[in-house]
Order: sequence, then C-alpha cells, then structure tokens
Amino acid sequence: MTDHNTTRNPGKTIRYVVAALILRGDEVLVCQRRPDQPMSLKWEFPGGKIEPGESPEQALRRELDEELGIHAEIGALIAHVRHNYRNGGAVDLQFFAVHSFQGELTNRIFHDLRWTRLQTLPEFDFLAADRELVRDLAAGKLL
Repeated sequence: MTDHNTTRNPGKTIRYVVAALILRGDEVLVCQRRPDQPMSLKWEFPGGKIEPGESPEQALRRELDEELGIHAEIGALIAHVRHNYRNGGAVDLQFFAVHSFQGELTNRIFHDLRWTRLQTLPEFDFLAADRELVRDLAAGKLL
C-alpha cells in the first residue's frame, strides 16, 4: 500500500489532501477557515490530509465525519491538482463528488459554512490551490 501522507522531495514538502464537492442540485457546500488558522478566512471545500495507510476515499470519509458530522458516500474523482506554494511547499489535492450523506450537517471546525450555486463560486476568496478548480466548476466544465 502506498503511504499517502507527507512526502519529502529535496527542499519541498508535499502534503496529500482530499476534499469533497458536496453537491445539492446546482449548489455546493463551501467552508471558511477560522480567523486563528493559517490562511485565515479563506474559503475551501471540506476535507483534509490523508493519513498513513488510508486510501483517499477513507481519508475523506473520516474528515467529513470529523469536520461536519456526516457519513458521506464518496463518489467519483472530479479533479486532481498539484499546487506549489511560494514558500516551497506543495499540496497534492484530490477532489471527490459527494451526492449523498447521512446525518445532519454540523459545523465543527469552520468559521462559516454556506451552500452556494456553482456559478457564484468565484465570488468567494478561495485558497490559491482551489482557484483553478473553482473557475472550472463555475464555467460548468467539470460537473
């Protein structure tokens, strides 16, 4: 089994992360980071780091339970993005569709949660690693 947590290349750390596009009709759930977090008040899709021994789907299921209190059915891989930050670090992001889940959405860690239409996503101040995906979603290219 491949270890999908954090890999070190010479001078560069790559974080392996999964995120959910939780869909409800033509809307998607977006989450805002808290003021005390790195990249504070930026918008993102829920998810997090893949732990050693986890598949991307297992990691996303765990993260959505921890962050939102839901038991999600992880759907298709929608996009795979590698983003290099100016500080030399990099993030390897896999975005999965989530069309259904059990449980009541509960905001456990975010400053704010919102359902928004796909076309209005570019109005939010997203993390740099998410911006290209946000443009493609808003343009109707991926879903």
